[in-house]
Amino acid sequence: MRTTPWRSLALSAAGATLALASLGSPAVAMTPSAGEVENESAPVSTSVDVENESAPVENECVEPDAAVRTTGRGGQEHDHRGIGAAEQARIAKQTRALLARKGGSQQAVAAAAASSIPVYVHVMAGKSGAGDVSNAQIQSQIDVMNQHFAGAESGAADDTGFGFTLAGVDRYYNNTWHQDRASTKYRSQTRQGGADALNMWLVDFDYLGIATFPWDYASNPSIDGVRVHYDSLPGGGIGNYDEGKTATHEVGHWLGLYHTFQGGCTTTNDYVDDTPAQGSATTGCPAGADTCSLPGLDPIHNYMDYSYDACMDQFTPGQGTRMSQAWTAYRG
Repeated sequence: MRTTPWRSLALSAAGATLALASLGSPAVAMTPSAGEVENESAPVSTSVDVENESAPVENECVEPDAAVRTTGRGGQEHDHRGIGAAEQARIAKQTRALLARKGGSQQAVAAAAASSIPVYVHVMAGKSGAGDVSNAQIQSQIDVMNQHFAGAESGAADDTGFGFTLAGVDRYYNNTWHQDRASTKYRSQTRQGGADALNMWLVDFDYLGIATFPWDYASNPSIDGVRVHYDSLPGGGIGNYDEGKTATHEVGHWLGLYHTFQGGCTTTNDYVDDTPAQGSATTGCPAGADTCSLPGLDPIHNYMDYSYDACMDQFTPGQGTRMSQAWTAYRG
């Protein structure tokens, strides 16, 4: 998780479905025209959920390695479950085995699917409408994620080959879900698609975002996806984290990337050769920062660090390869 918000992708306006749901009754779906997706003044249903508001807050994240300081991104300490060195090694071995089992033709099919990942956005608004972001803002989030994964922000950035298409938008008016309480319940009730579908829940919590990993899908498919603070979308209200890069960071985890500072100053760190080892997370955009004695400056411009949004502008070729391998092994 992160103690302020985290980041999303491109759209298929004509096919987008807006569902306005109230708990305990079926979602009322409508399929807008492309113009309606762009039109922020289009009428919105105001059905209200009456779910119990006293459900406890769930803490599904585990602290990462205590030796790694993670105070960037507005103070957020973690945005995924903890993974130690032994589990990292086990996951790497498992991934290699799965890739070896899949032939070249199957990997080609997986790569093609990765270029147009369907995205289901679930707006978890409060009963008063708090957090009910506009269709235009959701599209903007999709658009910037496509730019980020295509390497469009920097000459040093890699085109990862991943692309995203808006497949649907749901709206729920429920204070409990809006505050990310009973998250296992609301995700299992609202998630759509299979392992290759990205589900993004927009909520109001003390973090920027939280993500699941691809290797966890098989054991817990109903909660697979990313949770993102609604105010971190492009044009949002969280200072330094309002350009939509929280979703980009969280989707990086969803596709198999660790933080660039994973494991601290170690030779394995994030299992990507072209991201220099990093002793601690970045706060702000400190040019020339070097928190590790191993070669290379801290990768402060990488989407998988904790820098300010304005500082982040790239994935590396090694990260692109790792995401492609994880996609083929676990989502393709």
